[in-house]
Amino acid sequence: MIPFLDLKAQYRAIAPELEDAVLSVMRSCNYILGEPVEKFEANFAQYCGTSSAVAVNTGTSALHMALLAAGVGPGDEVITTPTTFVATTAAIRYTGATPVFVDIDPVTWCIDPTLIPDAITDRTKVILPVHLHGRLADMAAILKIARDYDLLVIEDAAQAHGSERDGLRAGAFGDIGCFSFYPGKNLGACGEGGAVVTSNPVFADNLRCLRDWGQRGRHNHVMEGYNTRMDALQGAVLDVKLRHLEDWTERRRAVANAYHAGLSSEIERAAGPFGRDHVGHVYAIRSTDPVGLSTQLNQAGVPTNVHYPMPVHLQPAHADLGYERGRLPVAEAYAASTLSLPIHPDMSAGDIDFVIDAVNRLVTLPSRLTA
Repeated sequence: MIPFLDLKAQYRAIAPELEDAVLSVMRSCNYILGEPVEKFEANFAQYCGTSSAVAVNTGTSALHMALLAAGVGPGDEVITTPTTFVATTAAIRYTGATPVFVDIDPVTWCIDPTLIPDAITDRTKVILPVHLHGRLADMAAILKIARDYDLLVIEDAAQAHGSERDGLRAGAFGDIGCFSFYPGKNLGACGEGGAVVTSNPVFADNLRCLRDWGQRGRHNHVMEGYNTRMDALQGAVLDVKLRHLEDWTERRRAVANAYHAGLSSEIERAAGPFGRDHVGHVYAIRSTDPVGLSTQLNQAGVPTNVHYPMPVHLQPAHADLGYERGRLPVAEAYAASTLSLPIHPDMSAGDIDFVIDAVNRLVTLPSRLTA
């Protein structure tokens, strides 16, 4: 069985570096924030092309803190996509604001900018695009809309570390960018982690305050804050892994482009070939019977996953938002038809060929999907 994700191989390749970094933190006995986190923040901000990075404990906290730092609260609306992990919506709701869903583009599977203006009301404060699967959303169009309507842009870049277009990287296009370092991400911690990047000094100051109980200086609590600080161990681990990220990304792109070239033209899949604006976090194909195909592929030694089988607007937890089935048809068609193939930096040429051969042999599409 080919691993869907091979964290053991990644660990073996850089074990001495990781272990030295972790032991250094253990010996220091300084476990929260501190020098390892500050070093990672500086290096990650430089990598993203922003003036600041603020490390937090999860990607969900990154989104939550970013929205709060930007002043989002009860009565506000945040425009986003239903094709994402539920954390994007949850973070909006944690602030007391209301998520407003816009359907996705049928080619990129990211939020469709042409539909955003019709969703804007006098309560709209933020547009929150998601760079799905590692592909940058259409940020030029989104930023123009934001300027025209005097709105903020907060990027959910949890799957897009290093995606680049026109000299800018994910997280640096909008006012704030949010990242997850969940272990399975392209840049993953040895546990949970997240970060917020920005070049706005006011937002950066608010973020540092919010993540540490609203403090500006010890015991000086100037706002209602939270405990979302990053552990020093995760800062040390991430700083080591950041040095390898570009190489891992190029290898992911190579896998994605091999899939693109090798899969049958009858198979609907992620738009390609992959350039610098896609970091190959997920490689998805579409099928009229994704459950059946997944079962067959697993039996053939090819593990699969689904990102994501139910769009957020149809999740029971968010039924109170009032989005009935059929309202966002492209997102719903995507959820009902996609499954993800193995993609990680340690796949061999033989692994890639094995996946391509299995998919081409097993998939049957009587007609191409058009939604």
